[in-house]
Amino acid sequence: MRAGSNEVDKGFMGYRRPKGAPGVRNHVVVLSSVSCANGVVQAIGRACPAVKAITHSEGCGRAIDDALIIQRTLVGLGAHPNVAAVLVVGLGCESLKAEVLGERIAAAGTAVEVLGIQAMGGSQRATAAGTAIARRMLQGAAAQRRVRCGWEALTVGLECGGSDALSGITANRLVGAAADWLVARGATVVLSETTEMIGTAHILAQRAADEALGKRIVELIQGQRRKTEHYMGERAGLVISPGNMDGGLSNITEKSLGCIVKGGTTPIQELVAYGTAPSRQGLVLMDTPGSDVFSLTGMAAGGAQIMLFTTGRGTPVGFPTVPVVKIATNSRMYAAMADDMDVDAGVLAAGASLDSERDALVALLGQVAEGKATRAECNGQEMVALHTSGPAF
Repeated sequence: MRAGSNEVDKGFMGYRRPKGAPGVRNHVVVLSSVSCANGVVQAIGRACPAVKAITHSEGCGRAIDDALIIQRTLVGLGAHPNVAAVLVVGLGCESLKAEVLGERIAAAGTAVEVLGIQAMGGSQRATAAGTAIARRMLQGAAAQRRVRCGWEALTVGLECGGSDALSGITANRLVGAAADWLVARGATVVLSETTEMIGTAHILAQRAADEALGKRIVELIQGQRRKTEHYMGERAGLVISPGNMDGGLSNITEKSLGCIVKGGTTPIQELVAYGTAPSRQGLVLMDTPGSDVFSLTGMAAGGAQIMLFTTGRGTPVGFPTVPVVKIATNSRMYAAMADDMDVDAGVLAAGASLDSERDALVALLGQVAEGKATRAECNGQEMVALHTSGPAF
């Protein structure tokens, strides 16, 4: 199946939802509303290995701004297109009530049930009740069938981690070409990692769909620069990892110039907050941290059904409910970490055609959308981290 063929141009087979975009997966999620419920969520996950047990460290002890971000993110994860049903497990005395999460997830059209550990009389009773609910939800999900969906229904998150000097030349360039192909067919692509846009504000602003959006982009990136300088002082220009340096990068601007290549060449249509679903199709910026797992979580909460993740040093990171396609910047690392990589973009450095490799990546994207497991999925790489900006109390 190649890009440009009738088969690919028809879109993909996905799971229709009562509301919103279709899913490329059909997961049942068991979600904690507060960290105190994590043990029960994990126990249900052990009893029902087919569910996705999502736990986190939040739910209490945060100021209003962070509490709202956490709530928005958890609702987005529960209401995700790749999720068929959700069991929300709470303790009973937390700030972020399981009932509130359940109501907001249900409002998005997802089947939801809520369970409280204290109300059930303790962990063992809650685990038994939750296991029965999860098994019933799994049976319901198994009865659903895929239907034809157009590319315009797809949102793809773009991520890079463990970058090297080839990132902007091979893998990010390949993803940018795929992003342009998707946008031309009505899809949405999300470029994240605000820290890794430092030094490129003027370039991104020129690509904004209108002047007001361009101004907001500059304000966001310059604000991130000031924050970085406040915390790191004269080392602010070196906000890159030791692995980035070993891979041939020298400073954040150099890394950023390669990072934004993932977004392709189309106009930027929108700038959205962390964990917020885009309201416009096309290329969208999301304000996320540069840290990979926080960024993936934000884009997942914003509804991205698939992620394209480029890496030069090699990283196995994946996400519980979203297939993450790993794209190696160089052939040496691709061979060394074959168990974790899906695509070798290093062939571009050896003279391979960008158009041909783009077509192959789009074909793979279609296969993943229809159920082909990525390496991160095969390896059970399921990591979640909720972004907060203030102190815990």
